[in-house]
Amino acid sequence: MPKIIESNPNVLGGQPVISGTRIPVARVVALYVQGYGIKDFKKDYPYLDITRQDLLQIFTYYQQQLV
Repeated sequence: MPKIIESNPNVLGGQPVISGTRIPVARVVALYVQGYGIKDFKKDYPYLDITRQDLLQIFTYYQQQLV
C-alpha cells in the first residue's frame, strides 16, 4: 500500500483513506472523475497536501482493488 494511503479499523471502518485524514480513497477518485484537479483538491481540502504523484499512486491502488 502506498504511503499516501492507510487503512485502520478505527477510521471509517477500515476503508482505505488518505494518510492522516478521514478522506476515503474512493472519494478522491470520484472527485477526479468528476473533473477535480490538484487546484480543486487544494481549494476544497487545504490541509490535504496532494501531488500528481500522489494521485497516480491513489489511482493505481484503486485500480488494483477493482481486479
